[in-house]
Formats: sequence, structure tokens, C-alpha cells
Amino acid sequence: MRKQFQRFVIVGIINTLFYYLVYALGIYLGLYFTFATLLATLFGIFFSFKNFGKFVFYREENRRIYKFLLSYIFLYFINVGLIALMQNSITNYYLSGFVAVIICALLSFFLNKFYVFR
Repeated sequence: MRKQFQRFVIVGIINTLFYYLVYALGIYLGLYFTFATLLATLFGIFFSFKNFGKFVFYREENRRIYKFLLSYIFLYFINVGLIALMQNSITNYYLSGFVAVIICALLSFFLNKFYVFR
């Protein structure tokens, strides 16, 4: 599991950077944080599904996309909830979005390992 987690971290950094760039672009363009998060999540789902399946869990069956989608719907609400909670102490959507995505990335490892790609 240690090597798998290391691969997850490497691929996850790439996926998280991609996600965060889409999120930050949405905020920059004036989208409310919930819509910027939704946009980043939608783009991130397909980008991450292929990367995690191929490079981390070695399972590329497309039928797993349904579990992956359910996981990321759950993560979307966790992410939005965290950003909303942080607005009391961190009023910058860029920073609160960054903190939230790190927490959700860790949670996604366990969802992917024990639910999607098991």
C-alpha cells in the first residue's frame, strides 16, 4: 500500500494542480466559488479517473466511472462545505479553495482505494 500511496501522491499532485487551475480560473473570471468548484470537479473527474486507474490502481475498466462519479459528487459537497466554513477565518477564496482541495485529495485516496478501484 505504501508504493500505491506514493504513486497516488505523484498522480494526485498533477490532478490537484489541474483541478486548482480550473478552479482559480473560474474565480478569476468572476464565478461564485460553488460554480468554480463544480466546473473544476467536472473537468477533474475525467482527468483523474484515467490517471488514477492507469497509474495508481492499475484498473482501467470504464465501468468504474459510476463509482468514481458518486465519489466525486460526495467530494464536491465536502469541498464546498469546507470552503464555506473557512470563509469565517479565511476570506480569500483562492486560499480556502486550496486548503479544501488538499483535504479532499486525501479523502479521495481512501474512496478510490476502498470503493472505486478495489
